[in-house]
Amino acid sequence: MNANNDVDSAEPSIVLNARPKMTEIEGYGIDTIPDADRTSTWVDLLRIQFGGANTFATVLLGTFPILLGLSFWQAVLATICGVLVGTLFLMPMGLFGPRTGTNNAVSSGAFFGVRGRVLGSFLSLLTAIAFYSISVWVSGDALVGALNRLGGVPDSIGLRTAIYAIIGLIVIVVVVFGYQFMLFVNKTAVFANTALILLAVLAFSGTFDAGYNPGPSAFALGEFWPTFVLAALIVMGNPISFGAFLGDWARYIPASTPPRKLFLATFLGQSLTLIPFLFGVATATLVAGEADYVFALIQISPAWYAILLMLVAFIGGLSTGTTSLYGTGLDFSSVFPRFSRVQATIAIGVVAFIFILTGRIFFDLLGAVNAFIGAIVVTTTPWMVIMAIGYFVRRGSFDPRSLQVFNQGKTGGKYWFNSGVNWRGMVAWIGAAALGLLFANYPPVIIGPFINAAGGIDLSLIVAIVSAAVLYLGALWLFPEPRYVFGEEGPRVIPSRPGEVQDVVLDHSSTAAKMAAKRKATTNA
Repeated sequence: MNANNDVDSAEPSIVLNARPKMTEIEGYGIDTIPDADRTSTWVDLLRIQFGGANTFATVLLGTFPILLGLSFWQAVLATICGVLVGTLFLMPMGLFGPRTGTNNAVSSGAFFGVRGRVLGSFLSLLTAIAFYSISVWVSGDALVGALNRLGGVPDSIGLRTAIYAIIGLIVIVVVVFGYQFMLFVNKTAVFANTALILLAVLAFSGTFDAGYNPGPSAFALGEFWPTFVLAALIVMGNPISFGAFLGDWARYIPASTPPRKLFLATFLGQSLTLIPFLFGVATATLVAGEADYVFALIQISPAWYAILLMLVAFIGGLSTGTTSLYGTGLDFSSVFPRFSRVQATIAIGVVAFIFILTGRIFFDLLGAVNAFIGAIVVTTTPWMVIMAIGYFVRRGSFDPRSLQVFNQGKTGGKYWFNSGVNWRGMVAWIGAAALGLLFANYPPVIIGPFINAAGGIDLSLIVAIVSAAVLYLGALWLFPEPRYVFGEEGPRVIPSRPGEVQDVVLDHSSTAAKMAAKRKATTNA
């Protein structure tokens, strides 16, 4: 058996196809990946997570604890807490892809309905725009700073726009080729960026001071604990941002891969992101008070390291940008079937680039990042909680064919529920996200009316998590799901009710059905 199988010996042998060449444009959209094409391993899942986060976008998030007024060691503790807590919630999200053969948004149709799963597509779109924009912003600013420092090129909006466009275009090209090319870029990023970031120890050894402490008067929210919690939540946004995307890559892993290896892949991949995070924490102390972190850092760097920072910025921008944009292109093409994966990717990339320009020119970058990360944490975490609970009570049982009904322009199947929406999951998410936002404190954009309920400490995440669990489990008890959505062993913990699966039929009014009919007619002609 191929070494890439990574399966238990008790499982039947599957002859795997050769891995596609990285320059071969990926043909799959969000349809189920056949067993023979599951050529990735749990190590690939680890590497692509670390590669996607081992970038200047993550470095920028690492600067926030210092920008919010924490001392170096307080910032280190907030960063570690944010990464570990976020990783714990993220780990179950790697289980779905191997079981369903598709991405997490489509897999969520088992709990939200095959139409209600569009919610997952919306969350992935929000995350993709945020992190694609951050990666291009920060990478572009690093290159501008290096050109200014090393070549005396004057800074200007025109120069930044041109560099943003170059990086953004390259990201789109990589994503258009698909998963294998993206995996290659991430493999490169893992080794190159780690080495370059670790060289910072040598570059700044004479100027870095671990005793950096601006004092209590610097706390952004006036007191230590509210500021500490806000810093940890911003950091936590990074692992949480992977929640909607893990299935994009895990779907290429054999279904028989043990869950412990999938858990380990996410835990190790996200734990390694402490390298770029702590780089951001440490270097932020060197340029504290400067408005443009990246530009200022390059100005104080030794010339040899300023050159290396250009490489870090460029490779890192490609890595984060591709992991963010790839999954959203998949989802967009399924929600709007008239678009192929390639067309959807290009369309989202163009929209994101416009957002980059307007955000960079007309708005405060750090304020925009703060608000986006806050929205991602408060809205995506309850979605992940519902998914994890659903996986547990369903005993990891899925019907991949029923998950694809909406994407194929059909109705019916196990996950049709009420006109394609499972209101148990949907109402639980709406309630949890709304309650969480009421307690959120992500100035200057998101400021909930109850931010002072705990003396200024942000309770949004706790409220969102508890609300999601209580509302979803309550709905499953009060309004049991039909027995057929569960596996042969039946539900775990919760009750079920009798029911019959609605027949799968073609929805002639749907865009997907019309596109399928058009393709069939063209083929016959």
